[in-house]
Amino acid sequence: MNRSASIILCTAVAALVTLGLIMLASTSAWVKNVEDPYYFLTRQGWMVGLGLIGACLLARLDPIWLRRGWPWALAGSCILLALCFVPGVGVEIFGSKRWIKLPGLGQFQPSELAKMVGVIALAGWFARWQTETHTFWRGFVLPGMLIGLPLGLIAIETDVGSALALAVTAAAIFFCVGTRLLYMVPVAIIGMTGAAWFIHSDANRWSRIVAWMNLEDPVHQLGKGMQQWRALLAFGNGGPMGVGLGNGSEKFGTLTFAHIDFIFPVVGEELGLPFTLGTVLCYVLIAVSGCSIAVQASNLFDRCIALGLTCVVVVPAMVNIAVTTAVLPNDGLPLPFVSFGGTSLVFSLAAIGLLCGIHRRSRVTDERPMPVAGVKSYAVKL
Repeated sequence: MNRSASIILCTAVAALVTLGLIMLASTSAWVKNVEDPYYFLTRQGWMVGLGLIGACLLARLDPIWLRRGWPWALAGSCILLALCFVPGVGVEIFGSKRWIKLPGLGQFQPSELAKMVGVIALAGWFARWQTETHTFWRGFVLPGMLIGLPLGLIAIETDVGSALALAVTAAAIFFCVGTRLLYMVPVAIIGMTGAAWFIHSDANRWSRIVAWMNLEDPVHQLGKGMQQWRALLAFGNGGPMGVGLGNGSEKFGTLTFAHIDFIFPVVGEELGLPFTLGTVLCYVLIAVSGCSIAVQASNLFDRCIALGLTCVVVVPAMVNIAVTTAVLPNDGLPLPFVSFGGTSLVFSLAAIGLLCGIHRRSRVTDERPMPVAGVKSYAVKL
């Protein structure tokens, strides 16, 4: 795995991107209120090209620019997150203020950028104060405030899934750099309590929890639980081997957002168990390769970035698969590399580019057998 981590990583990502384009060709043609049946496929193809260019550039980026520029990048990402609430700039879709529209850039989701920048910011902080990671202020409070600002802005956009992914990523970085559990555990308990209150206090969010716990109820099957119920029916319709590419029936309007959040059930319905398990395997390979790259990294800065970016990609994938299989309540996170979404795809590919760059800079040493104690060797001196 030492030398082949980048190869395995890129192969898994290429397989997921290819699967995503194939499934978009199957699902996007049936999206309502869209004149061009292959609009989403064409746009996703352009985003793949843009993401690959960005990944190649970031793979060759000198890390000194990241270490020097993370404060400005963090400030800029927070400003972009705040613009989601500015009338005329922020775009509200289905009650969520997650998007902004800027001249020349079009509409995009700044939380995807904020997740990457948050990881780089934590890496830059801990690389600067790596001898004080066990302390209360510089090892916990101040870096917690750094990541807490974008995390809070993402949460109040009602993008709970992205906030959860960033929180798990930050917790993994804190734990691996050596922050004391004495500080982390109480804050985690308080955070989970606050999240429970945040969900329960809003009727719309709480109704999703109720629907998730009662998917067998016909009332919820036609209401908040409709997506997850139809997703389960899609998996059941496909069976072990699927009904064939393009032959799925749930994408014809009954399974809403089949090309975005709920594309995984369409994979199961049309292509069957081999492709759903293969998709999960690809994310497992990404996780293993990313952790391997983090272990091999030559310094703490690269190690934190590798671990954080791996979590940024893998955690949303875990949440999406859990939601579409009704293990978790409905959330709204896309499946990285597979679902339609230009912002998610571009920044996910950018994360892979940074991971490959870290692996390229790491020093891979050949393992040599240790000498066995007590074994004598003899030589003839000529």
